Amino acid sequence: MALEIKIPSALDQILRETPTLSESFLVGGCVRDALLGLPSKDIDIEVFGLSYDELLNTLKKWGRTDLVGRSFGVVKLTVENGHTYDFTIPRRDSKVGDGHKGFAIEFDPSLTLQEAASRRDFTINSLMYDPRRCELLDFFGGEADLHNRILRHTSPAFSEDPLRVLRGMQFAGRFDFVGAPETLSLCRTMVDSYSELPLERIEWEWVKWAAKSTKPSRGLQWLRDTGWMIHYPELTALTNTPQDAEWHPEGDVFTHTSHCCDALASMRDWQDAPEKDRVAYMLAMLTHDFGKPTTTVEVWQKGRQRITSPGHESAGVRLAASFLERLHIPQAVRDRVLPLVANHMVTGDHWSDKAVRRLARRLNPENIDGLCLIMTADAAGRPPLPPHLPKTVVELRRTAQKLAVHRGPPEPILLGRHLLEDGWTPSPQLGRALQLAYEAQLEGDFDNLEGAKQWISHRKIL
Repeated sequence: MALEIKIPSALDQILRETPTLSESFLVGGCVRDALLGLPSKDIDIEVFGLSYDELLNTLKKWGRTDLVGRSFGVVKLTVENGHTYDFTIPRRDSKVGDGHKGFAIEFDPSLTLQEAASRRDFTINSLMYDPRRCELLDFFGGEADLHNRILRHTSPAFSEDPLRVLRGMQFAGRFDFVGAPETLSLCRTMVDSYSELPLERIEWEWVKWAAKSTKPSRGLQWLRDTGWMIHYPELTALTNTPQDAEWHPEGDVFTHTSHCCDALASMRDWQDAPEKDRVAYMLAMLTHDFGKPTTTVEVWQKGRQRITSPGHESAGVRLAASFLERLHIPQAVRDRVLPLVANHMVTGDHWSDKAVRRLARRLNPENIDGLCLIMTADAAGRPPLPPHLPKTVVELRRTAQKLAVHRGPPEPILLGRHLLEDGWTPSPQLGRALQLAYEAQLEGDFDNLEGAKQWISHRKIL
C-alpha cells in the first residue's frame, strides 16, 4: 500500500545517500503512530543484509554511535542536530528461561521481512514502512486492526514474554483499543507468569498507562478480561462493591473508577500538565476509592435502605500505599498521591481562610489545584448523571487563589534567623517556637513578620 510518512530531513539524507542501507525500514511505534495521525518522538529503523559490525561502521560517518544496545542488535545514532535514531538488525529470539529476559538472541541479517515482523508483540506494532518506495508493509493485518481499534497478538510467540500483557494494558488505554478474543484468551493462559516480571518494567508500563492514556478504562478492562487483575487485589475488590443508586447510578465502584479515570483524561488541565503531574493525578484517580470495599455498609436513612462508605477516604490510604509500592512507583509520586486519596471527600459551601490554609498543608507536597482536578473528575464519573463542577470545588479554588495557596501551603513567615537576630539561641525551644508560630499563622493570628514577632513575644515556649 502506498503511504507517505514524513521523516526528519537528516534521517532521509542518511537513508538516501548510504547504499548499504538500501534495505532499511521504519518499524514499530513510529509507523503505528503515523497511521493514527499521532506525533512520534522515537523512530526505529530495521536494517536487513548487514551484520552488526557492518551496520556500526556504516553509521559512524553520520554522527555519534552508542553501543548500549549491542546485545539486542541496536545502534543508537545521534546526528548533528541532536536527534537520536535506533538502528537494529533482524534477530531470532529463542525462549531459554523464565521471565522477560529469558531469551537467547541470535542476529540474522538474512531474515525475511515477514519473519522479522512476526516477532513483534501486536499486529499494530508489526507494521513496516519502506521510505524509498513510500510503501506500507503489512503482513499480519495491523492496519485493519488499527482501523477497528483492536489489539491482536502477532504470533503464538507472544506467550513467551509475559511483559506483553502489561504492554497491552497501556496500549489499550493509550489508543482506546479492545483486545481480540483470541488474544485475551491467550493472555489468560499467561496469568501465572506475572511473578517473572522485573519490578522496573511493571512500573514502566503502569506509568505509561497513567501518563498517556486517552481512555484509561480500556486498560483496566484489558486487565479484567485477561484475568490479570487478580494480581491487583485492590482493583479486584472494587468490582461488585455496590454504591447507592441515587448518587452512583453508573454501578459498582470499579465502574465508577473507570468513568472517573476517563473523565480525568478528557480534561484539558490534565492533558496540558507535565508528564509527572499526569502520572500522579491518574494514579490518585485510580486509587481514590480503594477504601470503599472495606467500609461499605447498608443503613436505614430517610425511610429506605441506603448504601454508604463512611471513612473510605482515610481507609483507602493504606491500600493505595501498598498498591503503589508493589507497582514500584517512586516515593516522590506516592507522596503526592496519598494526600489526594485522603482528602478527596472534603466538602463545604463556604471555606474559611483558616480551613483552606490547613488543607493546603495537609496536601503538601501536592496542592489544592491538583485536588480540585481529582474532585471534578470524581463528580464526572457518575453517568448518566451529567458532569458538573461541584460547588465545593468552586469555593475552594476561589479562596485558595485569594490566599495564594492553590499551588502549595503558605511559606512560614517567622524563620529561625529572625529569632536568632532577636537573641534566641539554637535549642529545641527555638524549633518548638517556630512550629507553634506556623500553626498560629495558619490560624490567621498574624500575616506579617511584625505580627509574628509580637505573637511569639507574648507566649512562653516550653
